[in-house]
Amino acid sequence: MHTSALVLFSGGQDSTTCLAYALERYERVETIAFDYRQRHNVELTARLNVLREIKARFPQWATKLGEDHLLDLAVLGEVSETSLTRDTAFKMEANGLPNTFVPGRNLLFMTLAAALAYRRGLQVIVTGVCETDFSGYPDCRDDTMKALQLALSLGMDQRFLIETPLMWIDKAQTWELAHALGERSGEPGGGNALVDLVVEHTHTCYLGDRTHRQAWGYGCGTCPACELRAKGYAGFTDKVKRAAA
Repeated sequence: MHTSALVLFSGGQDSTTCLAYALERYERVETIAFDYRQRHNVELTARLNVLREIKARFPQWATKLGEDHLLDLAVLGEVSETSLTRDTAFKMEANGLPNTFVPGRNLLFMTLAAALAYRRGLQVIVTGVCETDFSGYPDCRDDTMKALQLALSLGMDQRFLIETPLMWIDKAQTWELAHALGERSGEPGGGNALVDLVVEHTHTCYLGDRTHRQAWGYGCGTCPACELRAKGYAGFTDKVKRAAA
């Protein structure tokens, strides 16, 4: 039986939902993030705010939260020529992928997460990759995660379980999942509390904009990440309104 997990936690909407997912299921949960000199490195501050708010608003989860880890991955930024690591406009490349794709990023993240999980005695690795609402990134696909689970387990001679709770749901359903997880936390009004936490404290905007407050949270409102988040929030709130009618 699995009792411990390591969550790849950037401080964004998806990874915060994944953190709540892990806290509901496992007795001990640790978090990991990577500083790869990303253009939106404000997320590294936002994630600490999210951890603080989760501990304050969800005491039962707070007792499960263990150590937080931040790894310096500057080398990834050095070898990447993308709009997430350089001050360039967002666009589609000739290969059909957006220039927000950082080649090898998730492969490297998962390898380092597994190495840390090995050292820390953590059995499950939870990541927010998704094949429903995504930009075609090949390292977010279910096949990639299954291959990594096998390779990492063989390469470290330890059976890891990679969980991807968002893999087959869209952004509206991710908002719904956050609400459901909050409701099941045992805290009064936990569903709305977790949604409010995601809105107010998580960061998704590729431009690192924390000055413009939208209905769904902070962000420029025009980058691909903001557009996806806004669309999902609209779908979520529309469903809530129809259910209340």
